[in-house]
Amino acid sequence: MSEELDLTGQDSDGGSEEVVLTPAELIERLEQAWMNEKFAPDLLESKPEIVECVMEQLDHMEENLRRAKKGDLKVGIHRMEMERIRYVLSSYLRCRLMKIEKFFPHVLEKEKTRHEEEPSILSPAELAFAKEYMVNTETYLRNVALKHMPPNLQKVDLLRSVPKPDLDSYVFLRVKERQENILVEPETDEQRDYVIDLEEGSQHLIRYKTIAPLVASGAVQLI
Repeated sequence: MSEELDLTGQDSDGGSEEVVLTPAELIERLEQAWMNEKFAPDLLESKPEIVECVMEQLDHMEENLRRAKKGDLKVGIHRMEMERIRYVLSSYLRCRLMKIEKFFPHVLEKEKTRHEEEPSILSPAELAFAKEYMVNTETYLRNVALKHMPPNLQKVDLLRSVPKPDLDSYVFLRVKERQENILVEPETDEQRDYVIDLEEGSQHLIRYKTIAPLVASGAVQLI
């Protein structure tokens, strides 16, 4: 696993940016995306380029193991590492699907109203899944309940009926890059807004919506 991999993403201007990563750096990015997705209350930006590269790397590792000598002790170690990577990848994707199912009207609304230069929170496959899930939910509600109700009650606003992600929930984080002048909103009416600095390497318990942009930029890591 010493070769380098090309990872194509978007730069700040919305253009294409190619980043060269080692396999170890790629797996580290997958683990960071997994931890952030696991602990963030809302659905984060999609990382299809990381998922695709990890799957290609797993195929490459599997091919190397097939060519390895029988009885080589390294084979068992590499296979355990492959299983660990597969677990992280599948857990990351499952976590995203669970959030899509839980918040699907809001996820689709956010995707519909985002600007072209903003990164998508859904991969093409996830977008198709979310749309199909919404159609199936509406069909089920109509066939099971709504058609048996008075005409004025046969419509349901899913955006109002399905709870939104709780952005006021608190999360633990580790600071990767020093941040200055972070505005923190008061917890009670008696308090005022105040500003804090986040030192590199420090850990904090803080309201998610305060640091959501820092999670998106990679300046902090949820833990």
